[in-house]
Amino acid sequence: MVRLNDFNSNLNPDDEQAVFERTVVRQQHDVMRIFITGKPGAGKTTLILGTVEELKKRGYRIGGMVTREVRERGKRVGFKIKALDTGEEGILAWVGEGHPKVGRYAVNLHDLEKVGVGAIRRAIGEADLVAIDEIGAMEFKSREFKNAVEEAVNSGKPLLAVLYRRWVDKFRGRGRIYTLSHENREAVRKEIMEMLSEALKGDI
Repeated sequence: MVRLNDFNSNLNPDDEQAVFERTVVRQQHDVMRIFITGKPGAGKTTLILGTVEELKKRGYRIGGMVTREVRERGKRVGFKIKALDTGEEGILAWVGEGHPKVGRYAVNLHDLEKVGVGAIRRAIGEADLVAIDEIGAMEFKSREFKNAVEEAVNSGKPLLAVLYRRWVDKFRGRGRIYTLSHENREAVRKEIMEMLSEALKGDI
């Protein structure tokens, strides 16, 4: 963390404050924030999970949450969420009645906030990298989730997140955005791995 008294004491107070403010702004822009988007089935969650496992093998602490489909007899019936640090799971949404709703799915705010929001906030405080899969309409039905995402983006911690494709514009300019496809996913995976490895150097 940058502190004002880290700067050259020969500067007068006004100049010292100006240097400090410019340095803080530059560091905020230098923070590694990576957002992945793409069509269903492009491999977004697979990329996140693979990256998380590889970084864990290297000794880094990874926190946050991932979302997985739930299928019954070949049909998608809902989504579950999992905390990356504790393994705790919950139901994000399920086909049927309930409130709030996104399409045919009823969103489970209780599990989203208990499992998902809790995992994100623990990651901000304790992990080397915050991972969020995903950021989209279902998750943003929760004000607490929305606040936790903002906290993660502004935390100064490296961030790796999946964006629902219709939400890309909401985060444009706040990090690097990759649109994943079957054709480019291996190249994107390697590039992201290289960038995060460089960003996390020295954090073990």
